[in-house]
Amino acid sequence: MALNCGIVGIAGSGKTTLFNALSQGRNPGTQVPGRTNLGQIEVPDPRLGQIAAIAQPSKITPTTVEIVDIPGLTKGGGKIKGGNQFLADIRQCDAIIHVLRCFDDDTVPHMEGSVNPMRDKEIVDLELITSDLETVSKKCDRLRKVASVGDKDAKRGTEVLSELIDHFENGEPARTFSVQQTDKRFVDDCFLLTTKPVIYVCNVDDHSAASGNHYVEAVRPSIEAEGCEMLIVAAQAESEIATLDSEEDRMAFLRDMGLVEPAVNKLIRAAYRTLKLNTFFTFGPKEVRAWTVREGTAAPQAAGVIHSDMERGFIRAEVMKSSDFISLKSEHACKQAGKLNIEGKNYIVQDGDIFHVRFNV
Repeated sequence: MALNCGIVGIAGSGKTTLFNALSQGRNPGTQVPGRTNLGQIEVPDPRLGQIAAIAQPSKITPTTVEIVDIPGLTKGGGKIKGGNQFLADIRQCDAIIHVLRCFDDDTVPHMEGSVNPMRDKEIVDLELITSDLETVSKKCDRLRKVASVGDKDAKRGTEVLSELIDHFENGEPARTFSVQQTDKRFVDDCFLLTTKPVIYVCNVDDHSAASGNHYVEAVRPSIEAEGCEMLIVAAQAESEIATLDSEEDRMAFLRDMGLVEPAVNKLIRAAYRTLKLNTFFTFGPKEVRAWTVREGTAAPQAAGVIHSDMERGFIRAEVMKSSDFISLKSEHACKQAGKLNIEGKNYIVQDGDIFHVRFNV
């Protein structure tokens, strides 16, 4: 499955710089002037290389994440020409990476005249909430008409959506709206922008890369109240480091900044946690490959990610833990140690599983 993350933020927040830091030297993708930049990042996973070192395949294929650099938003931008495209781009994304400007730079003027990440966050949040408010209000009006002729289900839907409208009018996103499980259906089919999971990236100067600064601390309480992940990234520095040819040089510069790994690693791990994703592996003499599935995926559906025929004709899966394979150094050793299991259709795939699917079509 392809994971799609949209990078959003106020104009001048550094989101395109972050996009370059993420995609530089990996797969820069395509650039569409005046609209969106598209890129594909290989997901860094040390287990893939460790499996390949044992299996010695001809090819190593990591799983990937698609990133979309959505044009910077201005206050009220959702209501002007092009604003609908901004909202449409977000609607297509699985998760939102919201970049907040947390650095001072006189050469990069701020559209609001000063650096204030809390205010910038509220500007973007308001655009998304306003769009969702319009969507929910229209549905509530439709249900109200049906409820007026005695439909009890429509009446309950009207009550739930009216509460959600009040929630929006208080400036709160849908993801913080408390709703009973039996009433979620009234909200889920609205496909709201503010239900999408968000990862906040505080874009700081080089010297604040390791521990943040006062701008980060100012916005932290609001992000924590939403229950969202927050990362501190020096996008400009990481963008420049990503262009270096030598891995040794890249790591040396990161260490000078007090970091142990590039931002892409932290960001992808945060995306996986936020979207509740797992990675499993397949290997053979031709290829070792990583695959992505959602937590709770059963074995036949995981097989279908590899090929639809495998799901259709699924019989069983031979499963090893990557940690056991890496430790014991061979499939035969895993069998001897009782670490290779035969799993059926009800098996739930775990992160780090190595799969060999038996199927017949």
